[in-house]
Amino acid sequence: MPEVLVLVDHDGEHVNKATYELLAAARRMGDPAAVVVGTPGTATRLRESLARHGATSVHAAESTDAAEFLVTPAVDALELAVRETAAAAVLVSATTDGREVAGRLAARLDAGLLVDAVDLDSSGVVTQIVFGGSYTVRSHVTHGIPVIAVRPGAFEPEEHPVEAGERKLALPPIAPAASARITARRAAPAGDRPGLTEATVVVSGGRGVAGADGFKVVEELADALGGAVGASRAAVDAGYYPHQYQVGQTGKTVSPQLYIALGISGAIQHLAGMQTSRTILAVNKDPEAPILGLADYGVVGDLFSVAPQLTREMAARRAVG
Repeated sequence: MPEVLVLVDHDGEHVNKATYELLAAARRMGDPAAVVVGTPGTATRLRESLARHGATSVHAAESTDAAEFLVTPAVDALELAVRETAAAAVLVSATTDGREVAGRLAARLDAGLLVDAVDLDSSGVVTQIVFGGSYTVRSHVTHGIPVIAVRPGAFEPEEHPVEAGERKLALPPIAPAASARITARRAAPAGDRPGLTEATVVVSGGRGVAGADGFKVVEELADALGGAVGASRAAVDAGYYPHQYQVGQTGKTVSPQLYIALGISGAIQHLAGMQTSRTILAVNKDPEAPILGLADYGVVGDLFSVAPQLTREMAARRAVG
């Protein structure tokens, strides 16, 4: 079977969940082949976990410069892998960086680009969410190799152990004048909660939370469910919660098993970032709030009454066992 190239999202030591989802998606079209971009030794550290999730080969694009530039090393690596193999497609995660990588790669290869994919089949037909979540369409590439950006959470990771060989890709020298160099790094505040795009449960707060202090009820419910905390653009713009937790068209796209929206009216910008969640629960005082029309379960009521009840119920169930 032809190879399907998957760009590996990693921190140098661990593979992010979204990559395992891509490997599961790639298996529908061919043999998943992981492309690891990083400093020397990175591919060797990640190969075992990639093979456990179905990567039949690992293309190692390693150099001391790989971690010093944004986007360009990944584009270079994927272009090399495409030109040196008979790949059937290229899959990347539809993150901010992933979309840019996909766009640049498609331009270099004169290939077709499909973004925000939520499903694909063995023939390469892709289901996409387009126009800010207003439409779901089915598309396929008619010119060149398909370059597909897949929404995180669209596929379930699957263990599929195989033997994975390693192949070196010689990255070309990076032209600093044409690339964005990383000049400094600052660790983002992190806690014990799962990452927003990797969580199976996300609890988000909106304008109805009414302030930064109000997000305590959102955090408590998220912690009771073992989930991540999100926020609508309105809440972020109002300064209620940090920008990196924004869910929506101009924030992060999530597709958890359970999405709980507290005090979020449901502007199209927000819906575009979470409407592919498996189950949606919305709590809002306004019975006409648009999000109640999308939700699988809707509660018309005060979130400051409903959310604590949910938190207490979860704590009671954990106590029982």
